[in-house]
Amino acid sequence: MGIQKLAVVIGTLATLAAFNAQAQPADSSFPGASASSAKAARKADHMLEKAVRKALGKDKTVDVTNVTVRARNGAVTLLGSVPEQGQADAAAQAAQGVAGVSSLNNALTVKAVAH
Repeated sequence: MGIQKLAVVIGTLATLAAFNAQAQPADSSFPGASASSAKAARKADHMLEKAVRKALGKDKTVDVTNVTVRARNGAVTLLGSVPEQGQADAAAQAAQGVAGVSSLNNALTVKAVAH
């Protein structure tokens, strides 16, 4: 009888372990969850880039012809060139005024326009 009880106990423990393994909660390590959150983050970044570009376009003192906007998790980077330092400063000020911008890296360079 002892061996039979031991077999029942081992079988019960194995069954419980199998159910526990299947009942793990979904978290960010689940591929589907991380893919959808990454997609949402990319969309939010794109929307922020668009909002910053719109704000730069409204500022008529800034020539945005050679300006690129990049955003990642609220951190915005301005890339490219403008003809004068004042335009780089105005671009930074306009970008910082956009809702959702948590930090700004103004990497704009000043390049005189060739005539």
